[in-house]
Amino acid sequence: MHPNMLNVSIKHFCTICAAILVLLLLYLPVNGQIIKQTIPDKTVVLTFDDGVASHYGHVAPLLKERGFGATFFVCEFPPNFADSTLYMNWRQMQQLDKMGFEVANHTHKHAPVGKLPEEDITRELSYIENKFDSLEMTSPISFAYPGYSMSPTVLQVLDQKGYLLARAGGSRPYNPLKDHPYLLPSWATDSGNEATIMEALQQAKNGQIVILTIHGVPDLEHPWVNTPPEMFQRYLDYLTENHFRVLSLKQLTEFIDFKQAGKKLKADFDKPLRN
Repeated sequence: MHPNMLNVSIKHFCTICAAILVLLLLYLPVNGQIIKQTIPDKTVVLTFDDGVASHYGHVAPLLKERGFGATFFVCEFPPNFADSTLYMNWRQMQQLDKMGFEVANHTHKHAPVGKLPEEDITRELSYIENKFDSLEMTSPISFAYPGYSMSPTVLQVLDQKGYLLARAGGSRPYNPLKDHPYLLPSWATDSGNEATIMEALQQAKNGQIVILTIHGVPDLEHPWVNTPPEMFQRYLDYLTENHFRVLSLKQLTEFIDFKQAGKKLKADFDKPLRN
């Protein structure tokens, strides 16, 4: 090869290397700071809403038996919270915490926080926090929007109170590099969408996480979000047999720096956020 041609080739190679380095400098800092370590394919998070009695009596033992993690979002659901046949009491919620599950904040009375002023939002969250404190339960770092009711004001309160993440809806996978940690998307199960949920589980790959919102198993008071026990059993069997990693939201902190994500990602309310 002629020396001049060699010089041109070397210069061209160096130009390409410089361009690649610029791209790495542009994109790696975000990924490197938000993602602590590679998120394995088949990572799924199970979340359970409303403090339904079947969470303690039926769900928790099945999860514990399989070594699955889960997040239980609790509240004092009106008007029948006093009826322990429909909802967990605080002793049972405390026991879930002692069993190693994440127990998290779903407001005092399942309040539509997106419609409330800052003072009322703060009061709703503080009630649950104070209950946890009085029962020596782990302080909550996760929140779920009752009825997917949300607003920028709610996000401000969550930030002021030091929450790391909040779960919404939207029927799509969670991408930690695109979805703000206060707007985590999820699929909601019910008695008629088993095929949809099974399809959703296939999207737990390439850095994306599938989060499921589950109500009662069964849910006697709210049949429109009921998950029949036999259907729930099929989900658990599928997750087990196909070697899924089943976690709580809190366990995602092993892989994701939610504080950095909150600083770097925009809270986009135009994305699908309701189921």
